[in-house]
Amino acid sequence: MKVIFNGEVLDTQQAQVFESGWLDGEGIFETIKTVKNMPYALARHLDRGLRSAGQLSIAMPLQEEIMKGVADLLLAQRQENGMLRICFDNKSNWLAVHMPYVDSAVALDLRVDPTVVVGQMHKTFPYKHRIEILENARLSGFDDAITVNSQGNLSEGSVTNLIVHLDGRWITPPVSDGLLPGIMRELLIENELVGIESIPLRRIEDITSAFLISSVRLAQPISSIDSRALHLSHAFGQEIHALAHKYSVG
Repeated sequence: MKVIFNGEVLDTQQAQVFESGWLDGEGIFETIKTVKNMPYALARHLDRGLRSAGQLSIAMPLQEEIMKGVADLLLAQRQENGMLRICFDNKSNWLAVHMPYVDSAVALDLRVDPTVVVGQMHKTFPYKHRIEILENARLSGFDDAITVNSQGNLSEGSVTNLIVHLDGRWITPPVSDGLLPGIMRELLIENELVGIESIPLRRIEDITSAFLISSVRLAQPISSIDSRALHLSHAFGQEIHALAHKYSVG
């Protein structure tokens, strides 16, 4: 597999990376959907990464260097449907990988994670704390989990943002409830498709429909929460996908 390591196209074996496409150590990352080898909302992701890097004192190369590296990678490692991940570590290294991605429209059975989860504003690696939430949900017979913060409010999925239909409105929790400010979430709010409101755990029985959203999944429907069936809002899911394609380049 070809990767970009510090701006240079290399084979995975030549770069200081794991076979799974991650840098060693700690840092920040961005994950971006590609369709027909073209990245979705790349500039927005890099802007978010730059903000995180500044707040976490992580060195990032100039955006022009990153954009050139990404362009070189997309030429060297083409994907009809892919996932572009860009990592920046705390030793001034950066990595970009472009891997195939299979879309799934399968509705998910979720549980509420039984532990209180402390969210974070930045996409950081290693990513083990989030993967553990996902793996524990699967070991319990579910597809994923919804996390709850210390105030007893719903926060997000294990690796995704959450939107729900409650009291006749589509809403997503505020960032203050301990969630990552996702790019897909940002676009839904900007385009006034989703409002912002805390969702107390005690009101989970009142949720009629829900999606997990992310820049790669876009919108994946939730069929049940803790084995209680939800309505599948296909039309709204299609609207989210259509919105995402408007931002498919740049």
